[in-house]
Amino acid sequence: MSKRTIFTSILLIGMAIIGLSYSYDSVVKITKQSEILSYELNPQKANLQFFSSDERGKPFENHGKLKAYLEAEGRNLVFAMNGGMYKEDLSPVGLHIENGIQKVEMDSQETGFGNFYLQPNGIFYLTNTNKPKIVTTKDFQNTGNIKYATQSGPMLLINDKIHPKFNADSKNVNIRNGVGILPNGNLLFAMSKEPINFYHFANYFKVNKCANALYLDGYVSKTYLPSQDWKQENGKFGVIIAEIE
Repeated sequence: MSKRTIFTSILLIGMAIIGLSYSYDSVVKITKQSEILSYELNPQKANLQFFSSDERGKPFENHGKLKAYLEAEGRNLVFAMNGGMYKEDLSPVGLHIENGIQKVEMDSQETGFGNFYLQPNGIFYLTNTNKPKIVTTKDFQNTGNIKYATQSGPMLLINDKIHPKFNADSKNVNIRNGVGILPNGNLLFAMSKEPINFYHFANYFKVNKCANALYLDGYVSKTYLPSQDWKQENGKFGVIIAEIE
């Protein structure tokens, strides 16, 4: 461990003890040393896309196969994360919009088995002008101005508040991934490196000043982020959210 890393750790611990706050930038800088892998992305500048299947309708399944597919077309995969829950055939559960085309209808059912139905659940979408939104399913309105959308659940943060059904002492821990919107309008993607409960995962987005955040998936969660020396190219899941160049 470097002297700078030791100093930063001591400083943060000392600040916590005496009750001082630290800036958003400080939180971002220490994410590599924590148990959360995170990636901030400006949707106005980055080429963010949602992928469910190729032109033949075959699911990509994982980041490695998507990477190979893109490279064959001369494109490069910068970042990828599984983007929601899926059925046995890997098709999306709930609303899925891709390149302006609605491929799966919104699931408005309020009761059911699994995390998806832990109400309120929600929808993460990008407008045609690349403006990101995260809303509860009840608040979602399809105005026809949506480029990409994925539905999942539960919501992690709802208008600055942690989901009311989460318990800080919960023993329900798992690998988890999700997305939030930062005060500057950028997206914050995050995945726990170790099992974590819903409350503490949601709190990560709250500490980073997100007003709304959505849980994407659990133990199957994978992230491809070579800029942080993190390359999970295996697995088998449905929708993939990816930054392409």
